[in-house]
Amino acid sequence: MGSKIVTAQNIDEILDKHQIVILDFWASWCEPCKIFSPIFESVAKKNPDIFFGKVNTEVELDLGEDFQIRSIPTLVILKERTIVLDQPGSIPEYLLTKIVGEARALDVSKLESDE
Repeated sequence: MGSKIVTAQNIDEILDKHQIVILDFWASWCEPCKIFSPIFESVAKKNPDIFFGKVNTEVELDLGEDFQIRSIPTLVILKERTIVLDQPGSIPEYLLTKIVGEARALDVSKLESDE
């Protein structure tokens, strides 16, 4: 399946529809983003049951702010609308594959709450 474009207009629908959402926050001028992009696509194609989305931080300023993106690329993983990973920097494919597996296995109800 590969990744899809995520915007402020479609983010709520995506989060409602998919249990696991993996987002790549990127920009066209960012060299590490260009290196990470094919890795992200490769892992997305191997996991068609998970939503992989790309957020262009140059266009989607509000989403970048909502997710408090301070550097790019940044990988954000949400499970059941809960952020379970917020990782800046490029990640090698083997590690992204491992992270996706851990996200699948994670029981969000067992996470500690700040409340």
